[in-house]
Amino acid sequence: MTTKLTELLQITYPVIQAPMFLVSNTKMVIEAMKGGIAGCIPALNYRTLDELRVAIKELKEAKVEGGSFGFNLIVNKSNVKYRGQLEVLCEEGCDFIITSLGSPEETIKQAHKAGIKVFCDVVDLKFAKKVEHLGADAIIAVNNQAGGHRGDTSPEELIKHLVANCSIPVISAGGVGCKADIDRMLSYGAAGVSVGSPFIASVEANVTDEYKQACVEYGADDIVVTERISGTPCTVINTPYVQKIGTKATWIENLLNKNKKLKKWVKMIRFSIGMKATEKAATKATYKTVWVAGPSIEHTNKILPTKAIVERLVN
Repeated sequence: MTTKLTELLQITYPVIQAPMFLVSNTKMVIEAMKGGIAGCIPALNYRTLDELRVAIKELKEAKVEGGSFGFNLIVNKSNVKYRGQLEVLCEEGCDFIITSLGSPEETIKQAHKAGIKVFCDVVDLKFAKKVEHLGADAIIAVNNQAGGHRGDTSPEELIKHLVANCSIPVISAGGVGCKADIDRMLSYGAAGVSVGSPFIASVEANVTDEYKQACVEYGADDIVVTERISGTPCTVINTPYVQKIGTKATWIENLLNKNKKLKKWVKMIRFSIGMKATEKAATKATYKTVWVAGPSIEHTNKILPTKAIVERLVN
């Protein structure tokens, strides 16, 4: 399974264990590396820069041949920790950084100086060309099958469109839950895939057993898109609580969103409230179950060690 992604990261299989807020941790990534793939953690999963530094050192010590590790950075102004996180990553070193929600220009400049590759989340050709021009090493093509915040375009259409118009590798994000899905994405021209939701139901994940079991019991047809978490469409499991509160923004939010001066603040407040609710549901037993996941949980039949999930995906 040699592709441009395996060559870029020196991994055995063209798979990245996607960074997931609250879910991803060093245990998962270490086991992913042992399985021959790359693992990635959101830098925001660490409350302090010292905690982030400790995690990097742990991963460097545990790295094995055929595996690699990286971190995800939110690069817009809403992440006040961004510059400090970038500085720590460049000082300590990692194999790659995935950027989301903003311009990756500064990240690319600083990371390349430190010998770190940069992959950038995009949802269309316009942003893909922008990050290519800025010097990104690869594109993470977020399609309409992704978990969490997703794109609007089908995997086939998005991958083929980007591959035909960009000169850097395209990594598909969304809609992969088994080996056949990986083969399909590669057949469209992708250099690899980013896989998240199947790893929620891993033994090593930092979430409740209830969340993991939900990924086992629910399937693709139980995934709905809600505006009630961050103000931006996000995929969640359609639990009774989600059905109760609805998936559309309230009339007050819609009204305030029409005001140009207030729109930014409304989104920030909604994002803060939504993230706190998501964190409680993921880490504590609660009836307010807002569990983020994508349709690829369709292939999740039991809670397994990370390494076993990797083996299911690549063999």
